[in-house]
Amino acid sequence: MRYALRLTEAQQDLLRTHLFPGDGNEAVALLLCGRRNGSDRHAFCVRKILPVPHSACSVRTPDRITWPTTFVDDLLSEAYGKAQAIVKIHSHPGYYRKFSSTDDQSDQVLFGSISNLLGDALPHGSVVMLPDGEMFGRVLAAGEVVQSLSSITFTGSDLRLYGAEVSTSTDAFALRHAQAFGKGTTALLRALSIAVVGCSGTGSIVIEQLARLGVGRLVLVDPDRVEEKNLNRILNSEKQDAFLKRHKVHVLASAIARTGLGQEVLPLPLNLATREAVLAVAECDIAFGCMDGVEGRHLLNRIATFYSIPYFDVGVRLDADGKGGISSIAGAVHYLQPGRSSLLSREVYTMKQVEAEELKRTNPELYAEQRRTGYLRGVDENRPAVISVNMLYASLAVNEFLARLHPYRNQPNSHYSYLGASLSEVGFYPEPETADCLALKRHLGRGDVDPLLERPSLS
Repeated sequence: MRYALRLTEAQQDLLRTHLFPGDGNEAVALLLCGRRNGSDRHAFCVRKILPVPHSACSVRTPDRITWPTTFVDDLLSEAYGKAQAIVKIHSHPGYYRKFSSTDDQSDQVLFGSISNLLGDALPHGSVVMLPDGEMFGRVLAAGEVVQSLSSITFTGSDLRLYGAEVSTSTDAFALRHAQAFGKGTTALLRALSIAVVGCSGTGSIVIEQLARLGVGRLVLVDPDRVEEKNLNRILNSEKQDAFLKRHKVHVLASAIARTGLGQEVLPLPLNLATREAVLAVAECDIAFGCMDGVEGRHLLNRIATFYSIPYFDVGVRLDADGKGGISSIAGAVHYLQPGRSSLLSREVYTMKQVEAEELKRTNPELYAEQRRTGYLRGVDENRPAVISVNMLYASLAVNEFLARLHPYRNQPNSHYSYLGASLSEVGFYPEPETADCLALKRHLGRGDVDPLLERPSLS
């Protein structure tokens, strides 16, 4: 079992300010977390932070803290019956990089009580933060330590991953990647699980890059099969695949296996709007959206918020001029932080478009009738596709991801929440983060709920 703790940059900043007030003494806070309770992957997604006031602690020294556990009561009432997790986090101002014997005793008592009061036998967590922001932690059930946290992820303008069990050696195939991005980045890639939703024009190219960069685990989601008409834009597809009507995810999974680089691949020939696909994506550390439509993009943005996952969205638009040519070529990469702005708040689409596309998928007859009567504007029809264009924008998306792991630009990553690029006008158009999406922000870190994502169709 791999256990992960996921926080946003704002949550980390709040914790760091409280845990290190400048007096050199320990401090403590409590976290209420949603969960992704998978069969072999378990994520704690921070939803609420309760700082224990410094003045309420009877003892605060550089290596010890005593605090009233009555502060746990409010979180217990919120977590009861909802399968939510409670995580204790405290500071080690002296950079002591392991749990002390005092920590062991207090955790045993505290989490034994929490498990008894909640009565759900689910794991909870204890974490230590060091002055530089680094964190390490462990998982406890019924007051007993289960294992260490496999990873602690901070999602902000930059991506930080602590505690990941990675090899310090660099495989021969990754040596040149290490020269560009450092051994630390290439090692982190091997520890990451990344979902790619949409495995066609841009998706197959994103997958090829992530695989050859050495990403350790890839989850591929796409319900479609290879057809002869799209052989010219899906990497590693062949005419035989179209003849046999193989699913795109299986074709790409086979191609990754043939490279022999040792990745784990989970191919899911499913629409994202299925329970199995949603839960599989929710277990990943990073998500890439490579979809033409808006329904899937809206759903992926929702998954990323509920489960505190950074989301990279790539979109390409080639408009035909009606005379056999192309009038414009443009595209964009959006970097979406959970709890911040969304594709909806950035006005990439409207909810009417989402509803129209969902209707087309679930009830095509009613969709056709409502479009005929003018009730719906309808969704965009297929646009021309050119592999050279798809490669450009897919590469921009992957490099945007690498820039978050290993900042290499002259300006801070906060300047690049959106990167538009036009081949017609030959220019790049970056934009910073915009206002938070109020429609989605309230769902930050909720994790597994019933119905899933508050969508009855996923119940």
